[in-house]
Amino acid sequence: TCDTGAFYVPGVAPINFHQNDPVEIKAVKLTSSRTQLPYEYYSLPFCQPSKITYKAENLGEVLRGDRIVNTPFQVFMNSEKKCEVLCSQSNKPVTLTVEQSRLVAERITEDYYVHLIADNLPVATRLELYSNRDGDDKKKEKDVQFEHGYRLGFTDVNKIYLHNHLSFILYYHREDLEEDQEHTYRVVRFEVIPQSIRLEDLKADEKGSCTLPEGTNSSPQEIDPTKENQLYFTYSVHWEESDIKWASRWDTYLTMSDVQIHWFSIINSVVVVFFLSGILSMIIIRTLRKDIANYNKEDDIEDTMEESGWKLVHGDVFRPPQYPMILSSLLGSGIQLFCMILIVIFVAMLGMLSPSSRGALMTTACFLFMFMGVFGGFSAGRLYRTLKGHRWKKGAFCTATLYPGVVFGICFVLNCFIWGKHSSGAVPFPTMVALLCMWFGISLPLVYLGYYFGFRKQPYDNPVRTNQIPRQIPEQRWYMNRFVGILMAGILPFGAMFIELFFIFSAIWENQFYYLFGFLFLVFIILVVSCSQISIVMVYFQLCAEDYRWWWRNFLVSGGSAFYVLVYAIFYFVNKLDIVEFIPSLLYFGYTALMVLSFWLLTGTIGFYAAYMFVRKIYAAVKID
Repeated sequence: TCDTGAFYVPGVAPINFHQNDPVEIKAVKLTSSRTQLPYEYYSLPFCQPSKITYKAENLGEVLRGDRIVNTPFQVFMNSEKKCEVLCSQSNKPVTLTVEQSRLVAERITEDYYVHLIADNLPVATRLELYSNRDGDDKKKEKDVQFEHGYRLGFTDVNKIYLHNHLSFILYYHREDLEEDQEHTYRVVRFEVIPQSIRLEDLKADEKGSCTLPEGTNSSPQEIDPTKENQLYFTYSVHWEESDIKWASRWDTYLTMSDVQIHWFSIINSVVVVFFLSGILSMIIIRTLRKDIANYNKEDDIEDTMEESGWKLVHGDVFRPPQYPMILSSLLGSGIQLFCMILIVIFVAMLGMLSPSSRGALMTTACFLFMFMGVFGGFSAGRLYRTLKGHRWKKGAFCTATLYPGVVFGICFVLNCFIWGKHSSGAVPFPTMVALLCMWFGISLPLVYLGYYFGFRKQPYDNPVRTNQIPRQIPEQRWYMNRFVGILMAGILPFGAMFIELFFIFSAIWENQFYYLFGFLFLVFIILVVSCSQISIVMVYFQLCAEDYRWWWRNFLVSGGSAFYVLVYAIFYFVNKLDIVEFIPSLLYFGYTALMVLSFWLLTGTIGFYAAYMFVRKIYAAVKID
């Protein structure tokens, strides 16, 4: 029945249905933003088809906890169904045992949503918010917003009710064809109105069809967690024609109402960043010009003036820091992350990772991180060589395992907790083995390869020689303290990306779609610019204070915005999310720790390389006898 069977790539090619062709409805998972633990559909006693088949899934879907499975709903293209009973025994109600009733009741009180898909479109529930700005009732505007999935049930005055009747409303778009061919249809929207109707009000006959109660005099189906419950699972199907084209069928899911806020915040941060960057560049360039002019004409006046400022530490500024191996490995991982994030955001901005191909973003990010190991290894090796390191094999191993090892460790511990809850969000054991094989089979060799070539290449040339004996560092003022530096340096980059962070958080924790990758690309560029500038300013002040130990300090201070991200995450947890239980909170803070760590590596790396280039430039410009 389906013409394009052979060439169908999910989310890419449309499927054409003829009249009365079956439209398969599948279940994805149950989710809740209160517990953050997804469950698979048949973890609850829903009606099952005669044979349960799970769809083969990509890496991203597995990591997200999607378990796509078939359901017993029978929907045919453009044919109505008034009311039909699921679960095949004719007109016998389904009996939930006490155990099952308790589980269902618990899931309803935890605010679980059910996610179904028809022809790869997720189901949505229409929320109509009346915005009556005018007093007239006639002029009430309807603000239509969509919720992803439908609520499993609701609670009312300490009683728990299950949504056991689903009214599916599917919209089709009729394709124009040449003469003498029958029409084909495409599914362009999938909505559901869930209802709770108790057993006595649903009249079922032998054929499995039922009659819905008229009007509003029916009462909802209660689930009593202390005893057995009897109920019908029923559904009805209604088709409507729609003029939405197939290509734009995702728009309703994505047009959240916040685009103006977005533009406003982006323009705001662009202006702020460019204003600040203009000021900073002018100040730095003018002071530097003056400094360099002074230092270069001092030769005539035979050292009458006492030297001061950054020229004094020229013999020590390139003295290798402590722990050069760890520094270069962290910077290597930072470069790896930077390349990965840049490519992912760029590709997503071109629309290649749309939400319609589920899990594509995660899969791409994982593979890219593995393959970017070459660049990470190369930069780490070259830096390690510059810092007078000579144990390159150990350095390469450190680069390949330090950051990924921490990430894997945290994820593994969290995964054990999710496993304990029997959630589908737990990464299954084969997938975990596959990820480990990718890490040791793709990423590690590539890092070694990059490191080998980086270590053999000419080290970065430092413009001044390092003295034998290190200078004494004068007493530092209070504001040169590391922590004060982190606080000062973090404000600008964080301020530039603060609003975007809110949208990303709500996408991760509240099951929204995130699709504004164009905005994200702009924000990323702003972030890079602001991190580099702040880092240059900080390193300049530090050298003026005659403190030449800038390597580690600059790496820490440039990542200062990660500290603000952590503070923001705690604020978001307290204010926006109503997570109360222990394991969801642990998951939240575990994943937040990973985000903050990665963000610190990313911003620290950007800042470090900017500062290193800056230091090499200014010392190359001074004549040193």
